[in-house]
Amino acid sequence: MKAFIFAAGLGTRLAPLTNDKPKALVEVNGVPMLQSLIEKLIRYNCNYLVINTFHFADKIMGFLNSHDFGIEIHVSDERNALLNTGGGLKNAQRFFNPSDTFLVHNVDIFSDIDFNEMINFHLQSGSVCTMAVTNRESSRCLLFDDDNMLCGWRSKKTSEEIIVNKRAKYHEFAFSGIYVFNYKIFNLIHKQGAFEIIPELLDIAKTNRISAFIQTDKTVIDLGKIENIRLYESLL
Repeated sequence: MKAFIFAAGLGTRLAPLTNDKPKALVEVNGVPMLQSLIEKLIRYNCNYLVINTFHFADKIMGFLNSHDFGIEIHVSDERNALLNTGGGLKNAQRFFNPSDTFLVHNVDIFSDIDFNEMINFHLQSGSVCTMAVTNRESSRCLLFDDDNMLCGWRSKKTSEEIIVNKRAKYHEFAFSGIYVFNYKIFNLIHKQGAFEIIPELLDIAKTNRISAFIQTDKTVIDLGKIENIRLYESLL
């Protein structure tokens, strides 16, 4: 397995915990988020990992240099400019090969989703991208059709929506911050610089299969909020 971790964010929702460290190194139950995720990926036989950095990048580099995880790890350095999720993914293209399928994971997401099951689902789907989703409550949701193909996005707060594939009905799901991509995705992303990935995926979905990996019985917790960290620690 090859994987990419989004770890460059400012972590503003976690202030003051992120006043002197990156979000990726905020401890959850005594262990930095980044360490927990790397160790989880290794348990799923990940042997090649790319991590992007921006906020307190030197501290992430120092953390990685002081730990021997026993796998190949590369850093996609964004210290010159924070590139957001879309730009961050595009910037990491040089670390992957045209034959690669790889997992992408937000550093601040905890889940009990089975990565091997998700990757196998993706390989069988014929999709360029697979997105892990659940039917939990969320202020923003992705819209999929009966074949679990991405059709749009909706904000429940503002009622704003983007529809790229019209259907008679849609199924709303909350995104879990975990993707599987084919290398082909790099050729389909035409923007440069800093940009978000979801609008790009919606545009790509007009002509390419982007599918939902639905996990209705799984736990997903956004650890980018202090109250959610406390919730997770209480569950442990």
